[in-house]
Amino acid sequence: MRICRFTTGEDPAFGLVDGAGEKIAEISGDPLYTRIELTGQTHLVADVRLLSPVIPRSKVVAIGRNYADHAREMGHELPSEPMMFFIPNTSVCGPMDPVVLPSFAQEFSYEAELAVVIGRMCKDVAAQDARSVIFGYTVANDVTARDLQRKDNQWARAKGMDTFTPMGPWIETDLDVSGLRITSRVDGETRQDGTTADMVFGVEELVAHASAAFTLLPGDVILTGTPAGVGPITAGQRCEVEVEGIGVLANPFVAADA
Repeated sequence: MRICRFTTGEDPAFGLVDGAGEKIAEISGDPLYTRIELTGQTHLVADVRLLSPVIPRSKVVAIGRNYADHAREMGHELPSEPMMFFIPNTSVCGPMDPVVLPSFAQEFSYEAELAVVIGRMCKDVAAQDARSVIFGYTVANDVTARDLQRKDNQWARAKGMDTFTPMGPWIETDLDVSGLRITSRVDGETRQDGTTADMVFGVEELVAHASAAFTLLPGDVILTGTPAGVGPITAGQRCEVEVEGIGVLANPFVAADA
């Protein structure tokens, strides 16, 4: 099942997206909290504005260096356990929303990621039980200001600025994520081409590790890391991130003073 969040110019609503990604059957309420019931209204995807399919209720838990090839290209050793950091929910934006690049940073990168959406409040989840607390999966771009990342020696500002965590186009609730192709393209040129099979720590391990430290709430998101091929992006360019079985997330990049 594909669940999107969208607007026709009025209050945001949720809907079920058909297999072709062309039509939306509107549903009532928030499917994270209420039973899915159709309203009877339908829309064409082309006629609405897709929003981030989820705004995390409390946090985005991001995982660093979870692909060996990416760790190598950045000159880092592999972590012995998942390396976690927080991203504020104010950094989340949706498909085709502009990623705004501030004037006080100069070096920006894209990072294609599979995002895990938590479906219910949980703590100390065993890896073998992780699927029971997952609502679904979406696509994310973990945009990073590399110069701030080096300067600050921690990643809150470099990765957590407004618009730096695009998500979408929708949530896929029924998906085997053990070996999905994950790619990124900048202005149509492929930059990353990896597979989730190359994760150092799989989705179940990440849910277990995160929930051992933090209570996870419905709508919280875990970003699972990025494969090799990250690189620079500048204002005026467009990045597309695609995860097999979910879809394509596209965003233009613009200067803050444009």
